[in-house]
Amino acid sequence: MGLFDALMGNASEVSSHKVAEEFAPILIHGEEVVKSFRLIRDMFVFTNKRLILVDKQGLTGSKVDFHTIPYKSINHFSKRSNGLLDLDAELIIWVKGSDAPLIKEFRKGENINDVYKVLSTYVL
Repeated sequence: MGLFDALMGNASEVSSHKVAEEFAPILIHGEEVVKSFRLIRDMFVFTNKRLILVDKQGLTGSKVDFHTIPYKSINHFSKRSNGLLDLDAELIIWVKGSDAPLIKEFRKGENINDVYKVLSTYVL
């Protein structure tokens, strides 16, 4: 079901050990990957110090944007669940010093709750 979830846009959990190995060059001393979720090609990586949003761009996904957000910089966040005619759910994150929020879309909204719960754990 993991491949089907990924194709449908649902966030699927990724092994923290595997992500820690991949992210070793950018993690600081004492930083550990706690939870990771893949959303098609993009990822949410929660460490004990920050949230890293990974955005793979282009047709091949060879260009990758790593967006670091320290938990203390998150003003507030919300989850907009899907409606009857709208199949997408959204996670909206407001960051200090930025006028526009970050918006990540989830199709079918099934696993947005897992990402929301981990974000709540580290921000609150």
